[in-house]
Amino acid sequence: MSDTANQSAVLFIQGEEYRLDQAGYLLNHLCWKKAFAEYMAAKQGLELTPDHWQLIEFARHHYARYDDSPPMRALVKWVQKELDEGKGSSRYLYLLFPDGPGKQISLFAGLPKPVSCI
Repeated sequence: MSDTANQSAVLFIQGEEYRLDQAGYLLNHLCWKKAFAEYMAAKQGLELTPDHWQLIEFARHHYARYDDSPPMRALVKWVQKELDEGKGSSRYLYLLFPDGPGKQISLFAGLPKPVSCI
């Protein structure tokens, strides 16, 4: 393993410093701000809508309660219950987060990369 394997990257957004792991995820979720999510989404060609924000906020609340990023099943069930039963599917989540809902939601929410995600 090289010496750079354990080093983190530093990102500056609107004067704030964010330390990222090798995969680009925020190392300290408590440093998260909405500007971070907007920047990371724009880097991936996404503009965050209210639907995106609802899922990002849900993920942050889930992490605060369970110390883990929400799995796909929890995301789908939450959408069914809280937003719209018709939208409660992985298809809807992929429309919002085409590169993988679990990974992108966690990334934008400033959470660690999920251990298992679709």
